[in-house]
Amino acid sequence: MSEPLLSIENLVTEFRVEGGTVPAVNGAGYQVMPGETVGVVGESGSGKSVTVASVLGLLPSSGRVVSGTARFAGRDLLAMRERELEQVRGRDIGLVFQDPMTALNPVMTIGEQIAESLRRHASISRRAAATKVAELLAEVGIPSPKERARQYPHQFSGGMRQRAMIAMAMANRPRLIIADEPTTALDVTIQAQILDLLRRVQREHDAALVMITHDLGVIAEMTERVVVMYAGRVVETADVDSIFHHPRHPYTRGLLRSLPRLGERRDELPAIGGQPPDPRRLPDGCAFRVRCDLSGGRAECGFQPALSEVAAGHVSACHFHGELAEEGVA
Repeated sequence: MSEPLLSIENLVTEFRVEGGTVPAVNGAGYQVMPGETVGVVGESGSGKSVTVASVLGLLPSSGRVVSGTARFAGRDLLAMRERELEQVRGRDIGLVFQDPMTALNPVMTIGEQIAESLRRHASISRRAAATKVAELLAEVGIPSPKERARQYPHQFSGGMRQRAMIAMAMANRPRLIIADEPTTALDVTIQAQILDLLRRVQREHDAALVMITHDLGVIAEMTERVVVMYAGRVVETADVDSIFHHPRHPYTRGLLRSLPRLGERRDELPAIGGQPPDPRRLPDGCAFRVRCDLSGGRAECGFQPALSEVAAGHVSACHFHGELAEEGVA
């Protein structure tokens, strides 16, 4: 079996706030194999995006990595200096951000921004870069690519801006693509086109893909393996079929139960009760205990459950994963 392309272990990240610090990631970790598509799912605030920002040195000034490792192709990203990280970002790891309107520079043309990425990581002339930019824009389905390359982000629609972001992410043929909520704020037709594009580009470039999303439909359609995060921790990891048909954590089961199902009429969808915990005041033991329908005040829930293997390739952080195996999703 090949070595992981990306391996994050025991990552702890915190942010400075008035009166102290707030933990955002609490010992999270997961692996991505070469060519694999991994989905990272969870509610807003679960630590999905902060985990990636931490390992790539993209945290705001108020954030810092306290501990952990993040090895990419055998090198620890967290031990790299900023200049080394700049060589990895955009060359070996391509990023597709959630909001291309804020990720793209509004005073530079689309072509200039993609060409900048090309020239930063390779010895290439301006003319050759311009030719490559047009090829990349055509590859992601943007019509009249030479003319469009001379336009600014505000002259592109939302879907076209996201296509431009994907072109920029793929400019240097990275080994890993990280897409952070790439279909947010797009209508369903454009969402489907963007997902098809990501799938095609990944296949043609033989890259691994990490899909960060709260959309379980995207997870089902795009991924091979799923990482479920809650309150800054990984609470379950398994292949996509096991997650959807045999979840072994009550949080995962709650997410799945909230999905509408074809052919089934309901007055309202069941929802997970309560709200995600305030990271400044996490409960003792399992962070999900106050919302969990299995807990019921059980003493075991006062202790933080470790991730343990519950089936081949399937791990869960729940004291009562055996009960979930019997109950299923419904």
